[in-house]
Amino acid sequence: MTEKTPHQKSDSTGHGRPDAEAREQLGYFAGRVMAMESLLIEKGIIQGSDVQRMADEIDSQSPTDGARVVARAWVDPDFKARLLTDPMTAIRDLGYELASNMPRLEVVENTEQVNHLIVCTLCSCYPRALLGRPPQWYKSLAYRARAVVDPRGVMKEFGTEVSEEVELRVLDSTADIRFLVLPQRPKGTEEMREDDLVKLVTRDSMIGVTPARSPASSAVL
Repeated sequence: MTEKTPHQKSDSTGHGRPDAEAREQLGYFAGRVMAMESLLIEKGIIQGSDVQRMADEIDSQSPTDGARVVARAWVDPDFKARLLTDPMTAIRDLGYELASNMPRLEVVENTEQVNHLIVCTLCSCYPRALLGRPPQWYKSLAYRARAVVDPRGVMKEFGTEVSEEVELRVLDSTADIRFLVLPQRPKGTEEMREDDLVKLVTRDSMIGVTPARSPASSAVL
């Protein structure tokens, strides 16, 4: 028998859902989400188990997935070439299941000459399948507004100094397209194993606000 929290009712599937009093305590937007979920269940459009399954799937996604993709590109030139030209196929070949209705994904490479910075100026479009939930700062109005007008200033606040000689390209995600940055491979990692390289790739480096970690900085974490 599933244990329910206070003020929680069960639908016909046994899925626990907060009643009206509990929804009021969740806040305006969370309450609206719960109300819509209850209505969809009541109309038979979805089941409570569908909601839980999707929530579990989202929670299982993390930046480690994207980091494994990046690390493979660092050690496998053929995979890297496919990742940059046909990322969806390359990532599926690596064993990741990407939804057929997932927005188009583009992978952009940072080099000594070009640095990419990803933003979603309208909301928080983001490659969740590879990076998990977006960080709060990525969704904030301050980042969304400033990243396009002062990208170097924004990156400096993350501790990243970008030379004026480096071209800085800001890419705006939309409902139809997501971007993943392939950061530069840190120097001094030529002899490192792929599994160890994964630890150098951070969520922020795949958004473009920071470079990948150096071996020295990773060793003290």
